[in-house]
Amino acid sequence: MFHFRSGLIARIFISFAFMALAAAGTASAQDRRQNTPGEFDFYVLSLSWSPSFCEEASERGNERRAGAQCGGRPFSFVVHGLWPQYERGFPEYCDRDSFLDRNIMTSMLDLMPAPGLIFNEWKKHGTCSGLGPRPYFETIRKARAGVKIPAEFLNLSDPKTVAPSDVEDAFIKVNPGLSTAAISVTCNRNRLSEVRICLSKDLQFRACEELDRRGCRRDQVTMPPVRGG
Repeated sequence: MFHFRSGLIARIFISFAFMALAAAGTASAQDRRQNTPGEFDFYVLSLSWSPSFCEEASERGNERRAGAQCGGRPFSFVVHGLWPQYERGFPEYCDRDSFLDRNIMTSMLDLMPAPGLIFNEWKKHGTCSGLGPRPYFETIRKARAGVKIPAEFLNLSDPKTVAPSDVEDAFIKVNPGLSTAAISVTCNRNRLSEVRICLSKDLQFRACEELDRRGCRRDQVTMPPVRGG
């Protein structure tokens, strides 16, 4: 019995050792470029449905902190960010000490109407792009200009219940070259949260399987109406 248990323990130990070596090899392969500025595969342009963000902020008592985004201006889809991605996973905080000039921040408020969001997006994602602050935010502007928002979402005056696939189809219809493999809708509770679109480094639509796996799985979601206006 002792010899049997010893042999079993030895086999288990060897199995774990091989698994550890394999995991270490995988981690090592990732670590060679993990969080290295400029070394990534593609971008995700994330467009946040501002009315959902503001309703959630109000429910949590944080609407005041949400600032201009949740004031009287009629924001529909706003830019959450432009995120460098790997085929699996993503880099982040590639240079924690990187400085963002306030003038650059204010120049982006028409697309990203929250100073805190802009600073955070630069720190977390922009520093991984391999670009300086100004070129990075210019790239955000170019990426946003290359995506047309469906007309039915621009001035939504009443709550709208939609299937996530219908939102994707609406974007695909007005953006030639965009396919279901390159777009995903996310939701928070029962509200539409974001539309995320995959772009190559030269800002062309491209497929991204991992993004689709993280998409909303609800049959229907609500789009709260645009505020103000």
